[in-house]
Amino acid sequence: MCGIVGIVSSSPVNQQVYDALALLQHRGQDSTGIATSDEHTLHIRKSRGQVREGYRTRDMRTLQGTIGLGHVRYATRGNAKKEQEAQPFYVNAPYGIVLVHNGNLTNTRELTTELAEKDRRHLNTTSDTEMLVNVLASELQSAESGTSFTPDTAFDAVTSLHRRVEGSYAAIAVIAGQGVLAFRDPFGIRPLILGRRQAGLVGDEWIVASESLVLEASGYEIVRDVEPGEAIFISRDGTLHQKQCAENPRLVPCSFEYVYLARPDSIMNGISVYEARLRLGDKLADTIARYAPTDNIDVVMPIPDSARPAAMQVARKLGIEYREGFYKNKYVGRTFIMPGQAQRTKSVRQKLNAMSSEFAGKNVLIVDDSIVRGTTSREIVEMAREAGAKTVTFTSAAPPVRFPHVYGINMPNKGELVAAGRTIPEIAREIGADHLIYQEVDDMKEAIIQGSTVTDLDMSCFTGEYVTGTVSDEYLSWVETHQSS
Repeated sequence: MCGIVGIVSSSPVNQQVYDALALLQHRGQDSTGIATSDEHTLHIRKSRGQVREGYRTRDMRTLQGTIGLGHVRYATRGNAKKEQEAQPFYVNAPYGIVLVHNGNLTNTRELTTELAEKDRRHLNTTSDTEMLVNVLASELQSAESGTSFTPDTAFDAVTSLHRRVEGSYAAIAVIAGQGVLAFRDPFGIRPLILGRRQAGLVGDEWIVASESLVLEASGYEIVRDVEPGEAIFISRDGTLHQKQCAENPRLVPCSFEYVYLARPDSIMNGISVYEARLRLGDKLADTIARYAPTDNIDVVMPIPDSARPAAMQVARKLGIEYREGFYKNKYVGRTFIMPGQAQRTKSVRQKLNAMSSEFAGKNVLIVDDSIVRGTTSREIVEMAREAGAKTVTFTSAAPPVRFPHVYGINMPNKGELVAAGRTIPEIAREIGADHLIYQEVDDMKEAIIQGSTVTDLDMSCFTGEYVTGTVSDEYLSWVETHQSS
C-alpha cells in the first residue's frame, strides 16, 4: 500500500506536494519521493524513511515548477531498503515521464519478458512501478505515430496499457512539457480522487490523491472519484480531459482500505471510512452477543487508532463500559507495515503501553481492526495479562485473513497468516486469548457498502476469490516462493 498525489497549480507546487504527503504518511513509511516539472525539466528527489526526514530546505529549492507529484511507499514488491526502488520512476522517452503508483501488478513475469523482447526496454530494479512506467512509455510512443502530443495520445496509451497490465494500479504521471496523467485499473481496487479549486483569474487548479482528506486539508473541492478504467489528463494550463479507457470496467474496491488502511476522515468511492468502521462495530457486536459470555465482560477496549470507532459501537450496543486501556506512542510507525516480523514484534511494545489501572482485576474485551500474522495480537494479549486482566476476549472487526493479498497489501505468504489452516479455537490458543471472535464476511461487506452505490468489494484475503480473475494457484505459489513480507 502506498499514498500518491499529483497537483497542477498556478504557483510553485513543491510545498503543496510535501504537505499532501505528510497527510498520507499512514499509507507508507519505507520511503518517499517528489517530482516537479518546470517547463520541460523534471526535478526529482527520493529518500528512504518518512516525509519529515526525507527533504531538506536545499532539496525543496531544487523542486521547481507548478506541476508535481509525490509518493509515500510501503513496500509490497521489490526491496524496501534500496533507495533506487523508491518512487517516482523516470524514463526519458518519449517526452520524459515520471510516474508514481499505488497497487501491485500480478503479471510481472510476463511483462518482464515483453518489455525486454518486444519493447526493447531495460529494467534496472525489481519494482513493478518501473514496469508500469515503461509500459506506459512504450504505448505512448506507439500512440503518437509521429504526430504531436494530444490528450487522446495519452488516452490511447492507457487503453493499450489496460490490455497488457493485470492487477491493481492507481497511477499518476507527469509528462514533461505536457501535463499530468492519472488513471485507475479497470476494477478500481486502489483509490484515486479528483479535486479542484479556483485560482482567481488564472483558472482552475487540480489535485488527484489517494484519499479525500488531502483535498479537504489543502482547500480543494472534491469533484469525484476517478472511475475504474478511466484516465484523466490535466494540461499545463489547467484544462481537464477525461476518458473511459477500459473495455469492461467494474468497481470492486479493496475492503482492507475501510477496515484498516485509510484514515477515518476520508471518503472513498462515496463511502465514509469512519461510518463504515462504526457499522463494522455494530455487526461485530451482534456476533459477539451470539458467541461470547458478555455477562462476564467488564470493559470494552480498542487497539488505537483504527479500531476505535468499531470498539465504541461494540460497547454501546452491548451495554458494556468503554475504556481506553492502551496508550499509543504516536512516534512509532504502524506495526502492520513494518518491514519484517522481528521489527514488528519489537515495535508493538514500543507503540503500545497497557495501563494497569484499567486492566487490573477486570474481564476485558479487546477490539482490533484485524488479525493478520497474529504478532501484534499475541503481544497485546500478553500485555493485558501482565497489566492484571483476569480474562481476555479478543475480537476482530474483520474476518479471518486466510489467503495472500496480491493487490497491494503486504501479505504475500500464506504461511505467515495466523488464520491460514487453523480453526478459530486454534488461533485463540496461538495468540493466548481466552475467547476469540471474528467478524463474518457477509457482515463486513454489508457494513462497508451500506448506503452507497458500491455493490461489490475485493475481499480476496478473506475469501480466496481474486477479482481480476487472473490469479492462479501457480501464481500464488510463485509469489510465496519469491516474496516475503
